[in-house]
Amino acid sequence: MKRSGEKSSVFSLQSLVSHRRRQAAAGFTLIELMIVVIIMAALAGMVMPRLLDRADDAKIGIAKADIANLTSALKFYKLNVGQYPKTDEGLTALMVRPGSAGTTWKGPYLERDPKDPWGRLYQYQLDPGSLMGFKLWSTGPDEASAEDDINSWDDR
Repeated sequence: MKRSGEKSSVFSLQSLVSHRRRQAAAGFTLIELMIVVIIMAALAGMVMPRLLDRADDAKIGIAKADIANLTSALKFYKLNVGQYPKTDEGLTALMVRPGSAGTTWKGPYLERDPKDPWGRLYQYQLDPGSLMGFKLWSTGPDEASAEDDINSWDDR
């Protein structure tokens, strides 16, 4: 003869086992999670180098546009003052009136220090013998070599 207490304990044991099975089926195992992480890392390893190359291309494009804008500012300076800034005055002459500019200076021609996308100041040199009358350049991503410089006299 079964006792009333036995039936409820068997029933509660079955429901506990059933509940544990549902919990195990609802979650992910460690192996499954590791496989997902490995797949995501492999995909990131394939995509990231392409994105980084495009970032460098974008910075080079920004530097070329900056040089074009700085060239325009230098031309406005020359239009007002009658000459380009001296090499030792540099691009600062576009923001602060140099002593050689006199009263015809109508600047500032720039709002802030002209820095390239890599955080370095653009370089300026007065060069009356050149086509533009000056040289303007960025030392590029690798400031050590001149091969990757972005400048006002090349169409690279």
